[in-house]
Amino acid sequence: MIRYKNIVISILASFLLFSCVSVPKNVANVCDIFSEKYFWFKSALATEKKWGAPIELQMAIVKRESGFDWLAKPERTKIFKIIPWTRPSSSFGFSQAVNGTWEMYKNDTGNDLALRATFSDSSDFIGWYINNTYKKLKISKNDYYRQYIAYHEGWGNYKNYRKKPNVVSYAREVNSQAKKYKQQLDKCKSSLDRNKYILF
Repeated sequence: MIRYKNIVISILASFLLFSCVSVPKNVANVCDIFSEKYFWFKSALATEKKWGAPIELQMAIVKRESGFDWLAKPERTKIFKIIPWTRPSSSFGFSQAVNGTWEMYKNDTGNDLALRATFSDSSDFIGWYINNTYKKLKISKNDYYRQYIAYHEGWGNYKNYRKKPNVVSYAREVNSQAKKYKQQLDKCKSSLDRNKYILF
């Protein structure tokens, strides 16, 4: 009975959150993002404290992976360049986690009701992944460049990234964006911390 009640509450909460989800107006500035979406700041901060994953890296990964679109999916391939066909992967949501890795995350954390379309769960997933990258590959959580490569390629394929110029380009982009977000956060984080009673 208690589990059923928790599921119902989770579903209702998800509908409430989904109704408030939209891409932030200025994704180039993390302070503007968090001013508009204060709940996201609280989630990213909780993830940083729980997993040691820097807020700026979380946000740079989300920007690169989904552009902050909660329903983001890879574009469908096309037959004869015209007819829509299958998608190249099962990536979905803010984090663009694939089905298998998302299930691994849920099993490992016990977060059975986690949804890729909610920012809080996506943030926690990214933190979990960054922490595991640190443990498995010994990559510093502040090494934005290599952390993103591991995130994009997976722990098993990390060593082969040099053969993929596009991955190197994406990692440089995330590294640059995370550094910019860090500079911006240094100026506004204390004021965001003071706004404890603002929900969104």
